[in-house]
Amino acid sequence: MNASEFGCGAGHELAITAAKVGWELTDFSELTQSEDKCRQVLSFLRGRAEIKSLEHIINCDVPVFVPNNWEVLPETEQLPNRVRGLVKFDPKKIILHLANGQKGAKCIVGNELRLELAKERVYTAHILDYLLRPENQHLIPEEWKGKAIFFWGTIYRDSGDLCVRCLYWFGGRWCWGCFWLVFDFRVGDPAAVSAS
Repeated sequence: MNASEFGCGAGHELAITAAKVGWELTDFSELTQSEDKCRQVLSFLRGRAEIKSLEHIINCDVPVFVPNNWEVLPETEQLPNRVRGLVKFDPKKIILHLANGQKGAKCIVGNELRLELAKERVYTAHILDYLLRPENQHLIPEEWKGKAIFFWGTIYRDSGDLCVRCLYWFGGRWCWGCFWLVFDFRVGDPAAVSAS
């Protein structure tokens, strides 16, 4: 079969189905510009290959990203139950934890919340930075939009004040920000905590 034998109808149906499952124009562009990827898709369609999801392993023991003029608190001043080592990213194993003081219309000061989180297995900013990479943003659950997800396993000092970084959706893209621990944390500011 040559390219002229492909009908517009089949191409249109493919575009509609692909859009339903999350394809974007850039995905089509990448496929149209790579004969190798087209061969791989064809091998799958003809039953000669299988598709396996990649495992996303994050090393939470390497030095974490530190913004300019910031510093990471020493190990002895971090929360004791931080998730460490090699972490296989699985959003089903992340709980968006709210302290009692954050529920409803209430709020809790970050320094108090830090004390409450000492008994939880909190995720470090390694997870945040991994998810922010353009090639990994598809891993971020849709239900995280509208919240600022805090990674309390890494506490920083900025100009003398303690702060914790968060992941949030703004202006059509994922971003990171931070709150100082003297700020109030509300219902929309959950901590990323391990379910196990």
